[in-house]
Amino acid sequence: MSIDSLRRSARATVSGLPGGFWWLWLSTLVNRTGAFVLTFLSLYLTQELGHSAWFAGLVVALHGLGGVAGSPLGGTLADKWGRRPTMITMHLMTASCAAALSLVTTAWGIAAVVLLMGVSMQAVRPSIQATITDMVPEHDRRRAFALNYWALNLGFAVAALGGGAAIFLGYRTLFLVEAVATVLCALIVFLRLRETRPEARRNPEGEVVEKDRVSVLDVLRDAPFRTLVLLNLLVCLVFTAPWVGLPLSMAEAGLEPGAYGAVIAVNGVVIVGFQLLVNKVTDKRSPAMLLTVSALLFALGTGATALAGTPLVFAATVIVWTIGEMVHVPTNAAATAKLAPEHARGRYQGVMGMSWALSGFLAPILAGWVVDGPGPDVLWIACGIIGCIAALGYTTRLRKALDDDEPTPVVVESDGPKPAVSA
Repeated sequence: MSIDSLRRSARATVSGLPGGFWWLWLSTLVNRTGAFVLTFLSLYLTQELGHSAWFAGLVVALHGLGGVAGSPLGGTLADKWGRRPTMITMHLMTASCAAALSLVTTAWGIAAVVLLMGVSMQAVRPSIQATITDMVPEHDRRRAFALNYWALNLGFAVAALGGGAAIFLGYRTLFLVEAVATVLCALIVFLRLRETRPEARRNPEGEVVEKDRVSVLDVLRDAPFRTLVLLNLLVCLVFTAPWVGLPLSMAEAGLEPGAYGAVIAVNGVVIVGFQLLVNKVTDKRSPAMLLTVSALLFALGTGATALAGTPLVFAATVIVWTIGEMVHVPTNAAATAKLAPEHARGRYQGVMGMSWALSGFLAPILAGWVVDGPGPDVLWIACGIIGCIAALGYTTRLRKALDDDEPTPVVVESDGPKPAVSA
């Protein structure tokens, strides 16, 4: 492929999206570039404060538990209060928690702050997803979600490299840097992003139309969406397992800890380097087919880990499930947006986010239990089976609901200062 064709492909990938999207994209990049707390929290707890590895794992799990509550909360606020105020409030709450971690030293004080941080970090995501859904036409949403996911991983890669280089400054300094970056993210949203929440329909008396009153339980009564959430939970369990099981499997194979660092870095390198290309290849494809393929890639990549014994083979398995990740994440977000009614986009994204958070809480516990008991090979075989079950569910239960080409309305951004960034 020539340089000119690559340029044309890149231009086509980023063109045609509204200016507001690029301010949101920039806020995501800034936010993730300063994401140091989760990256270095376990090292901070064990190496600097002297806590046990068990306690460090418990604290990280509490972050995921906070997300289970934060995601539906954020979705509800996004629909009732607005996308913009929810994002700003939750970003500032996250910044406050990051700053607090630089001051709090007691064990349970740290645990409480991390739990609260899990709530706020997960609560902001439904607002971001709903805003993208509001401002981007349906035929471009998967591309927009992929670009936002690319920004997230690009920022995280910078944070990992920057944090490693700046670790001599101390963990507390890194936590303060995250607080500053998150405040900057909130400022971008406050100054440059306009509210996109659709107005609720009202009757002549000014009351909200009854069918627009949607609770989280109402969302879960939506059969196709409930199926999408449950299948996503299965995929998320498979996706999360390698972050716990892979270093243990490599250690059992006699490999040094440094080998794991090099192998897992492949995940970020592949996403940053090839997310836009994958999006170009998958554009306009059937959502149900893409979700099926992604689940099979997760199944193949994790299942094959049971056969790996060298760093090169382990890296190859990571590449396979990483491609599945690049296909799955934007497609799943776009599928959620498609199934969500206009007036409940935040709540639908919030419930979907809850499945991600729940897997982040359960998968480390289950993976550790399986590795300590039956062994890592059983973990990888189970992941392969679960991935295949999810793939079967996508292709048999959701094809009709997701492949319906009937367009959904797009909400025009409300009046306000027009962003200077153009597509």
